[in-house]
Amino acid sequence: MEAIDSTVPHSARIWDYWLGGKDHYPVDRDAGEMVKELLPDIALSARQDRAFLGRAVRHLAADAGIRQFLDLGTGLPTADNTHEVAQRVAPECRVVYVDNDPLVLTHARALLTSRAPEGVTDYVDADIRDVDGVLAAASRTLDLTRPVALMLLGVLNHIVDDGEALGIVHRLLEAVPSGSYLAISHTSDEVDGEAMHEATRQVTEQGGTPVVARSARRIAAFFDRVELLEPGVVSCSRWRPGPDASGEPPEVAHFCGMGRKP
Repeated sequence: MEAIDSTVPHSARIWDYWLGGKDHYPVDRDAGEMVKELLPDIALSARQDRAFLGRAVRHLAADAGIRQFLDLGTGLPTADNTHEVAQRVAPECRVVYVDNDPLVLTHARALLTSRAPEGVTDYVDADIRDVDGVLAAASRTLDLTRPVALMLLGVLNHIVDDGEALGIVHRLLEAVPSGSYLAISHTSDEVDGEAMHEATRQVTEQGGTPVVARSARRIAAFFDRVELLEPGVVSCSRWRPGPDASGEPPEVAHFCGMGRKP
């Protein structure tokens, strides 16, 4: 297994820092603070991105009847992970997580276990660029002839080439049947513009995982082969915020959307 490198910042650990977790190193905290100087609301944006995960999974399990989830780019486990939300709605849900970070792998083995005996949770140590390998491993747990929710939250922004990122999405969609869903959240430059681009540049220069901030239009391009659900590609804070939301929430730096494969 690849060794954990604590000398350069890593996106999963920076994210954990913004979310108030404890699985990060000084270099990650330094990078996280550097970004916060440029983007003061980045921690709020990270929390809103996480809240989107919960609302998306609840919709998929409770309203769309989805019972299989392929969560690509898992990140470090925290409260209300995909399997916890899904199996709270339907204990028989089957969830496969995919990531290639050794620290994520260590925690996944210990924490990403099913809430109920009816359900199954598995973890695949792989890079999402290896679509064939990911699908082969996932098929040990998921039935890819039945609808699957493809969860790509905070991961396509690390595929900096638009064509390569779109190709990954297309190949994943080709492998699942009609009635499957695609959920994406993504770093965006819609709110903070040049400050966001400067933050991503500085993190990359420090040796962090390369990241690209895309516009809502570029993110919407990933949904070209699915039926995009309302309200379309929007700030994570504005994707079906719920009846308790007072007025329209302010936009944050992470945008998202969900679509159904016809």
